[in-house]
Amino acid sequence: MPFRRLHFDVMQTLQCGRFRLDLSRPRIMAIVNVTPDSFSGDGVAGDVPRAVERARRLVDEGADIVDIGGESTRPGAQPVLVAEELRRILPVVEVLADLGVPISVDTRRSEVMRAALAAGADMINDVCALGAEAAAETIAGTSAAVCLMHMRGIPESMQADPRYEDVLGEVCAFLSERANLAQRAGIEAGRIVVDPGFGFGKRFEHNLALLKRLDRIADIGFPVLVGLSRKSFLGSIADRPVQERAAASVAAALMAVDRGARIVRVHDVAATRDALKIWTAIAPR
Repeated sequence: MPFRRLHFDVMQTLQCGRFRLDLSRPRIMAIVNVTPDSFSGDGVAGDVPRAVERARRLVDEGADIVDIGGESTRPGAQPVLVAEELRRILPVVEVLADLGVPISVDTRRSEVMRAALAAGADMINDVCALGAEAAAETIAGTSAAVCLMHMRGIPESMQADPRYEDVLGEVCAFLSERANLAQRAGIEAGRIVVDPGFGFGKRFEHNLALLKRLDRIADIGFPVLVGLSRKSFLGSIADRPVQERAAASVAAALMAVDRGARIVRVHDVAATRDALKIWTAIAPR
């Protein structure tokens, strides 16, 4: 598939709290899970120094954004109390506020959003696409960016039996509707990113269909963020356990970028950075 030039309606600069992120080249969002039950086995719940050290190392490896999550949303995960989620993330956000790159917080709760933004976060990565009460208003009153993700169902049961008539059309329609809602609430278009939600209420064939036609999602008119790293459908294709999916994850990230993704959310930053450098060097302008 030929290199996809940015659609003229897609924002090439993301207002991200204290930062303006140039999206004329693909950007890397590094994952820092401060949870005990991350699907990838890399959670560091309760260990603030270790989480901070990991974040700093990932920035040294080439991360453009650091995404901090205090609640696992893997399939089958049980929700945690708001107080516990805050206990996990706030000390990390406060220490990393001077890291020099945007700090994103992965949460679906407006109370956590409000506290994280007050602590120095620049972006909210919301798997519920502002579904929580007061979530949109909480972000609207700031300069923070927001990622609106598609999820069918809730993490506890989303993979039980997800069904679609037209997965691509339904995901595009949902993301368009949520982006419109965000703007009506006062969140400017230049602060909005959309995510098709790979693995969130989707079967193998749904994930594959979305990746193949990611350009359709980019045509909505907002920068696309993808979270493909170490996902189970990649493991199914490569026949690899979660700890051995780095190569598959990098390959998927490149395919996503080639189809219009502007931000890739990854565990393996250095390998992804090197691959994107090669892609950037050879992609037609």
